[in-house]
Amino acid sequence: MTKNFCGRTRREFIWQSGAGFAGTALAGLLSDDGFFENQAVAADGATKWENPLAPKQPHFAPKAKSVIFLYMYGGPSHIDTFDYKPDMKGMDNKTVDVKTFGRGGHRNQGRIVEPRWNFKQYGECGKWISDLFPHVGECVDDIAFLHSMTADSPIHGSAMLMMNSGRILSGAPCLGSWVTYGLGSENQNLPGFVVMLDPRGGPISGAKNWSCGYMPASYQATIMRSEGSPILNLNPPAGMSRETQQKLLATLKQYNEEHQTTRVDNSQLAARIANYELAFRMQTSAPEATNIEDETEETHNLYGLDNERSSKFGRQCLMARRLVERGVRFVQIYSGGNHNDANWDAHGDLKYNHELHAGETDKPIAGLIKDLKRRDMLKDTLIVWGGEFGRQPTAEYAKGTGRDHNSYGFTMWMAGGGIKGGVSVGTTDELGSRAVDERFHVKHLHATILQQLGFDPNKLSYFYDGLDQRLVGVEGAQPIQPVIS
Repeated sequence: MTKNFCGRTRREFIWQSGAGFAGTALAGLLSDDGFFENQAVAADGATKWENPLAPKQPHFAPKAKSVIFLYMYGGPSHIDTFDYKPDMKGMDNKTVDVKTFGRGGHRNQGRIVEPRWNFKQYGECGKWISDLFPHVGECVDDIAFLHSMTADSPIHGSAMLMMNSGRILSGAPCLGSWVTYGLGSENQNLPGFVVMLDPRGGPISGAKNWSCGYMPASYQATIMRSEGSPILNLNPPAGMSRETQQKLLATLKQYNEEHQTTRVDNSQLAARIANYELAFRMQTSAPEATNIEDETEETHNLYGLDNERSSKFGRQCLMARRLVERGVRFVQIYSGGNHNDANWDAHGDLKYNHELHAGETDKPIAGLIKDLKRRDMLKDTLIVWGGEFGRQPTAEYAKGTGRDHNSYGFTMWMAGGGIKGGVSVGTTDELGSRAVDERFHVKHLHATILQQLGFDPNKLSYFYDGLDQRLVGVEGAQPIQPVIS
């Protein structure tokens, strides 16, 4: 059969042309019917799409206005921090039958690494907390512990994507993007979604962890630094006055809006316009919002800024409070960066690793809870603590105290934002190897966060690739009701 110059047979050409004409006709009919205008609405299904970050109403009255996610990158050991396992006392170096799955693959047997820290009871609830977190221990009556969390992957990259976006594969919007998509921002001079990284570097998978995926660019995170200029490349070029810059942006906005009038379905264009305007406003707002020197010495000390070890994470926690105080919806702070002992990934020396990172974060986290509470902000600020998974009760190698990854059962906790304090939900087995009672998946955590923000997690959706996409997946997930007040 002879091909023509474009590499198609006559039959193929006619078929493809027909499909194209049909698509054009369909687009015209849909446009006449107002279909595209109906698609250009906010997450509430009613608000006209104009500024992607304009404040929006959730499905029902929220208990939380904002979220601070304290991400312990690398996977902190639950049995050495908040999941007390007294049965492991005296079992150090004993070989036991236990099924584990981590970086080292599937195993049916392992050498016990007994927890290296003592536990004691705190608060009216009598919660057992490791000596690694004495300051957090003082706040247990405001915290709900989730001891039976599970995830789909024991590998950092995919597990982090799941914790941040609900999927082990890249390309989906992260939790912070879903929140800003659904709620917008209360402060039009600051981003709705902020990420602060560990000074030692970013986590594995990088920007995918705070990506907006298939959503407009307005919903991706803005990276903020706790020292120096809060946002890189924020200031205008040398020699350009604010008036000149304002005129330039006004002209650009005019042309963009003219371009947009015939493209009402183009949310990417709306996002681009909004981003230009936001960047201009942030030049004055961002430095003020992140200027912690305005705070008292007592507040600085509360967050651990008086100690070199905890000062960096403390600055970030204090900045987070200032940001949510000014209407930022979602702030994520990473403890740990880069690789190996630069994060919580304790494959070698468990004691060195966890004392390093707990020492950096314990007082700042407790300071954040106490500061929000005394300012009457904890009631509508939801704090989430945890990593991508936990760690196994057995040693990874023939010698040493390092633990491999554990996605079968681990601990996370929540505080504020309508969450019950002084409660613990779910259990792992006597060794902490896997969840055995009230098993919760990462999707249930996400559903709980959305619920507290005023959303039905199974109805908050974004149409993409022929489906109403959801953070909790098309199959849905229910919130963790025992921790909701």
